[in-house]
Amino acid sequence: MRRLNIPELHERRWFPQSLRDLFTDSLQFILNAIRVYGPISERLSLAVNAARADRVVDLCSGGGGPWPWLHSVLRARGTQDLQIVLTDKYPNLTAFENARRSSGGAISYSVESVEAVHIPPELCGFRTLFSSLHHFRPAEVLAMLQDAADQRQGFGAFESAGRRGRVIASVILVPVGAIVAAPFVRPFRPSRLFWSWILPVIPMVLFVDGILSCLRAYSPDEVVALCRCVAAPGYVWDAGYVSGPLGRVTYLLGYPSPVRSSSAQQGA
Repeated sequence: MRRLNIPELHERRWFPQSLRDLFTDSLQFILNAIRVYGPISERLSLAVNAARADRVVDLCSGGGGPWPWLHSVLRARGTQDLQIVLTDKYPNLTAFENARRSSGGAISYSVESVEAVHIPPELCGFRTLFSSLHHFRPAEVLAMLQDAADQRQGFGAFESAGRRGRVIASVILVPVGAIVAAPFVRPFRPSRLFWSWILPVIPMVLFVDGILSCLRAYSPDEVVALCRCVAAPGYVWDAGYVSGPLGRVTYLLGYPSPVRSSSAQQGA
């Protein structure tokens, strides 16, 4: 199955910001409830430590990503002073502020729009993307990887979506989860109940965009091929799968290394 590049509903310019926030809140609640990205914590911790990074700049953070719980997991693995900065092209500031409060200040955020392909120079740190790499065309992904290597910053991208029948079939569980979880997502908003139960736009968008996410997802072989096009002496790449609660999670990690290496290697 070849990768498609069809824009998702929630990333279109005409999609209302208020609905986009409800969408990202609901999606993030579901992903965090089952800790989809828990299995990548060890690899990410090792990469952050190898890059000697004390700050993570999370791109396309949506509803806050996994960081409300993942930052404490990484700290327990030895990154005690790690700071997290949430960013997004359409920042969900309410969700970002909740993450900041719940983390005791370990998580901060940018109030400005930040595009993953145009990162301001002041946002230095290990760059991460969760459930977001598929939003970008190959040329854009290559530009992100090259910029991370040029700036000597670590890079990590993680995807639970994939172009596999089992994963695509499991997407039906996401809108069901959104309907059930609607009263429990924080911050509580009556509008979430309306758009989830009365007029179920949120579940519908989650279903459509979930299918599109799977069809747009990159395989490890595809990201390895992109890494081979990056001019990055002294930079290490690693890509592969790890097993997660909904199947395999695709990961791509890169970081500066004292050892000159511009080749991408397939992870287990």
